[in-house]
Amino acid sequence: MTLVHRTHPRRRALRRSITAMLAVGAVTAALTGCSAGSSADSGSKTVTFLSWDNAATMKPVVAAFEKANPGYTANLSYAPPVPQYIQKLQTLLGSGTAPDVFIITAENKTQIMNGGFAKDLSKKSWTGNLADAAKATYTKDGKLYGAATSSWGGGLLVNKQLLAKVGVTSAPATWDDFLALCKKLKAAGITPFYEGGDGMPVSLAALVGAENASLGGKMDDQIWSGKTTFEKTWTPSVKAWSELFDQGLESRSVAGLTGDQVTQQFEQGKVAMIGTGSWALGGIQQSAPDLDLEYWPVPTPDGTAYWAGAVAPGYAINAKAKDPVAAEKFVSFLQSKEGVEVFQKQTAAITTTADFQPKLDASLDQMTSAVRKGDFYLPAVSWPDHSDVMSTQATALLQQLIAGKISPKDVTEGLDQKLQSVK
Repeated sequence: MTLVHRTHPRRRALRRSITAMLAVGAVTAALTGCSAGSSADSGSKTVTFLSWDNAATMKPVVAAFEKANPGYTANLSYAPPVPQYIQKLQTLLGSGTAPDVFIITAENKTQIMNGGFAKDLSKKSWTGNLADAAKATYTKDGKLYGAATSSWGGGLLVNKQLLAKVGVTSAPATWDDFLALCKKLKAAGITPFYEGGDGMPVSLAALVGAENASLGGKMDDQIWSGKTTFEKTWTPSVKAWSELFDQGLESRSVAGLTGDQVTQQFEQGKVAMIGTGSWALGGIQQSAPDLDLEYWPVPTPDGTAYWAGAVAPGYAINAKAKDPVAAEKFVSFLQSKEGVEVFQKQTAAITTTADFQPKLDASLDQMTSAVRKGDFYLPAVSWPDHSDVMSTQATALLQQLIAGKISPKDVTEGLDQKLQSVK
């Protein structure tokens, strides 16, 4: 939730709720516990890992782990985020065949932590290397269930060469200025802006995040407690965002595009700006090294600049790991200076561990300080619970909005209705 790329297909609704599937997994895991213990005693020195970072990103990390730990092997499998990854993990947990190490993220952290599917890492000495915000994100009742080594920011990634063709060199100050820039690009025959329709758009998340910040960071707690609603708090942001489509500045066809497809268009120089996260930078630079890039914050109607973003997914150790020693050795390596450095080289991630300070690409200069301070927002992380169901609903509603089938108010009222149905 990339990764050389973490813009992800969300178009298919999850067939079953995570909670239900993991409940099945709990029963199955209990039935298979003896088998897991037998494997652990064998000391296989082999760790299995389900990643949502693709092979191009993780193979160098795995190779570094095996070099640093002679005799140990890491077997990597992959599922793209977010729904596909969660579905695959659900199935593996349900059948008692889940890997030793897997990704814990916003969409499944509550169920993983509540269901007892991950080991408590809080007493491991090496967790002192993790940032406070990273630990807080994956901690429940004083127990730490995931080791996150970076955070990410999201905003407008711009092709400076294309913007130069219309004489623009600096970020727009307001949302209206951004729309005006898109008009200028379109008039010059340049596609202004794309963003995948397969998940929560980075630009909209930032607009809503600015509203959350104005409410002291308490917006979602107030929505969940009934003190306010999505309709009251989100509608202005959704309405402003929808102007991209109403004014013909972003094609309604993006409702059917994945983030990866949008990224490919950008890499080919076919679009001037995209909404994406810092995690996309490494892959884009590898595919299109001649592009002159820069990340800009998302401007809001009142002139506040804000970023989408969150603590990155963490690495969790399966409570029924077949080789728990190898699993811990692997996760310990992933957060070590060497492991983080190799991962950061592949992804250009804004890493946050204490013993490694990366030299980040200049395109991230405007973003880095805000991300390290935690001045960012992502609904799925901020929502108190039911983030999986609510995220799926938000994506479906926004796709309909992009396609011109419903209004901004329909979106926010639909989110209120969904929340009431799952409480």
